[in-house]
Amino acid sequence: MLGFGADIKKQEEKNLTEVFEMIQPEDLLKFGLIPEFVGRLPVVVTLQQLDEAALISILTKPRNALCRQYAKLFELDGVELEFEEEALRYIAKTAIARKSGARGLRSVIEDILQDIMFDLPSRDDVGKCVVTLEAAQKAASPQVLLTDVPKAARIAAKAAPKPARRRRTSGGEPA
Repeated sequence: MLGFGADIKKQEEKNLTEVFEMIQPEDLLKFGLIPEFVGRLPVVVTLQQLDEAALISILTKPRNALCRQYAKLFELDGVELEFEEEALRYIAKTAIARKSGARGLRSVIEDILQDIMFDLPSRDDVGKCVVTLEAAQKAASPQVLLTDVPKAARIAAKAAPKPARRRRTSGGEPA
């Protein structure tokens, strides 16, 4: 169709990462980088944007994942912290919308948990805190589940030493 009702499309719609993958040292020179600097770059590498699944994985899977770090902070006050799956998705989408990627995840979580982290040390009756989608959207505060067990007892139970595991020698026999 021609005229006012026509669908106007670009000749070639490419993702920026696809364009960046084709960069050559000559392109960097044309961009304005000096040859001495470009010569010191042995390899030009492009990175792809992290998607929602990758950000959720960063939040939950590594040994020092952000969710585990905050759970450990809450554990110091005798409170168990839990994130619902929908809340994790919302946190990842917020980081993508802010274009901050994985580095922005901490600020998003900090914004959600700031008030509750301030209140928890002064409360003795909180046993568990659940971050829901509504809490992540700041429509409500995180769910707080109360307990009858005193805070000192909860902290002591978490800090109790675990039984030592017996080490095995190279022959597979107990040492």
